[in-house]
Amino acid sequence: MTLVPKSPEALEGQELPPEIYIPLVDSLYKEGRTLLVGFFMVVGAMLVTFWKTGNPLLLGCAGAFILIAGIRAHEMRAYAAVRAAIKTSAAARRWEHRYVTGAAAALGVLGTWCYLTFASTFDPFAQLVAFSITIAYVVGISGRNFGSGRFVIVQILSVGVPMVAALLLYGDTYHRVFTVFLVPFFIAVAFICERLRRTLLDAVISAREVKLLADRFDTALNNMPHGLCMFDAERRIVVANQQLNEQLGVPPNLDLRRLNPAQLAESCVSAGMLSEADAERFVDELDARLSGGANEDFLVELQSGRTLEVTVQPMDNGGMVALIDDITERKLAEAKINHMARFDALTGLPNRTILRNRMDAALGETTSGIFYAIHFIDLDQFKQVNDTLGHSRGDMLLQAVADRLRSTVRQSDVVARFGGDEFVVLQTPVNDIEEASALADRILQAVGTTYNIDGNEVAVSASIGIAFAPNDGGDADQLLRNADMALYRAKSESRDTWRFFKPEMEAHARARRTLELDLRNALANDAFEVYYQPIVDVRSQRILACEALLRWPHPERGMISPAEFIPVAEEMGIITEIDKRVLRKACADCEQWPDGIRVAVNLSPIQFSRTNVPALIRETLVATGLAANRLEVEITETTLLQDTIRTRAALHQLQGLGVRISLDDFGTKYSSLSYLHSFPLQKVKIDQSFVQDLAANERMQTLLRGVARLSAELGMRVAVEGVETEEQLALIAAEDCIDEVQGFLFGRPLPVAAIRQLLFAATPLKAGKVEKVA
Repeated sequence: MTLVPKSPEALEGQELPPEIYIPLVDSLYKEGRTLLVGFFMVVGAMLVTFWKTGNPLLLGCAGAFILIAGIRAHEMRAYAAVRAAIKTSAAARRWEHRYVTGAAAALGVLGTWCYLTFASTFDPFAQLVAFSITIAYVVGISGRNFGSGRFVIVQILSVGVPMVAALLLYGDTYHRVFTVFLVPFFIAVAFICERLRRTLLDAVISAREVKLLADRFDTALNNMPHGLCMFDAERRIVVANQQLNEQLGVPPNLDLRRLNPAQLAESCVSAGMLSEADAERFVDELDARLSGGANEDFLVELQSGRTLEVTVQPMDNGGMVALIDDITERKLAEAKINHMARFDALTGLPNRTILRNRMDAALGETTSGIFYAIHFIDLDQFKQVNDTLGHSRGDMLLQAVADRLRSTVRQSDVVARFGGDEFVVLQTPVNDIEEASALADRILQAVGTTYNIDGNEVAVSASIGIAFAPNDGGDADQLLRNADMALYRAKSESRDTWRFFKPEMEAHARARRTLELDLRNALANDAFEVYYQPIVDVRSQRILACEALLRWPHPERGMISPAEFIPVAEEMGIITEIDKRVLRKACADCEQWPDGIRVAVNLSPIQFSRTNVPALIRETLVATGLAANRLEVEITETTLLQDTIRTRAALHQLQGLGVRISLDDFGTKYSSLSYLHSFPLQKVKIDQSFVQDLAANERMQTLLRGVARLSAELGMRVAVEGVETEEQLALIAAEDCIDEVQGFLFGRPLPVAAIRQLLFAATPLKAGKVEKVA
């Protein structure tokens, strides 16, 4: 056993936290009344011993004790004044040192007084009083060492040492024998004080840990996203968090503890959150689980429209924990997901899933002699609307079309969005083909009426393919596939019309799939070839340029017309790669021709929408070594319709490179004279449709003359395509504003070797003489 008690720091193995250490120091300075009583007791005893012995030293002890007591009283008042500012252990430790120092001084005077009664007097009464009061004072203040472990050391050293020294030096043999018992007494006092300190300190630490745990539990409980309540075996709430009040809609200051299920439900009814019927059901559900009759989750519908899910868990003591979760948002999300899984997000129409389910159900009824029709609908000009007005307005158009389709069909019919600008109408029942064709006519009329989309007048038409069940298919997939084939026929023939499915369409579809496969193989094997047709100066009949034309020599079908496979390549999305190869081949061939001969290359509108055309051409020119002014890029009016800002920027970049830009097939589709000044064009190629009846049609001559003169006055060269007769050439040559001609009169497209031979012949190209020169 050691005489030095362990400090609180040693007890804990580390420095005590401020929230414990500072209150310990507080306890030292809160014993003013005890010190006052002890002060009067000690001073009175000292004065009695002085009165009894007349020894002035004892009076001096009384004076010294009074002085020290005054200083300590001042220290206590000073501590009280600065207590609120003490936040750290270091600051509190300084005040502990000051207290222990003052206590050491007071106890030192007390020990000196006891020593002097034995050393300077021989009065038994004075010695008895001094000894008794000193022992009593030490024992009386022993319990106060709780605030400071060093206080015990101070009192033993300050009191015990003088007392033992006095008995040994000035007492007789019996006094010396008494010291043998006195020393263990002081050791026992130190041990008891230390044990008491440990016990009290452990209690403080435990209380703090309990409070921290309770605070953390309370914080966690009240910050849970769920409401929670715990029922005891008597079916009363013993724990409830604040979230429970919020979810049940009861006042936040309402204490739900000690309430039973009926009282809890009554509080919700009073708050207007539960109806009487729902409250009764809520109580029944809770009672059933408290009694062990059920343990599954249940839902509570509040008057506010929110939904609560109650999860219960029984406890061993007969109680139950209930967890309340507000699942309103989850239910809305699930409903939204369910709706999205079955309905189109943009138009609100049923999607493919519902359509197929309804088709399958309708197919089951066909055994009873009930027929139905599938109308596969596609918008004809939707892509142009999307490209010119933007996707947001395109979406608005789709919504408007969906509304018109809804209003056109019967209650028993189903309108579904199949994807993109495709819709499907399930018409059921259908008595005859006239009924189906009548609905198709109504759909075309409804869809074809002009739309006002965000202040823009928009006109679109529709094409429809119709298939009948069960005649045209025994399952939903086959019916949709056959209706799609009929739709393809309607779009390929005239658009803005409808067609019934016919068995021969399937053969055409197989041929289309074969063509697509052959196209991919041709691209992979580089099976395409580039032919060239001369572009001739009207007056000198010298070749100025050659137009690069794509040819596909099929191993089985022979030479396939570009009019047949180019649209398919565009729909497949491989036209961009084909364009790149034609451009590279044409530039490489032109670089081998005589100087001054240009090559004209057509670029698909898709190329401008999907790739960086200026970068592609710049890279091609560098790779082939061709001068930029020898390349002529031919574009159609469709290219100018799409994303005009981006297209105009690309054309200006090409112009900056020195590349010539021609507007091909002018006079077809959506021809607009605004193109001639809105875009950086160097040449206009007038379509061959202007030339076919030129000799017999004076109006066509006037139109050709007007377009040519306007283009020339705007600083552009004018070329005419499709020249096949001498008479056509003579009429064209009579117009001073036409510069170039192109057509079979001067030769058909030739392979690269033949056109190279023709170009190096270096003679004017006489009409009808190309084959001989080549």
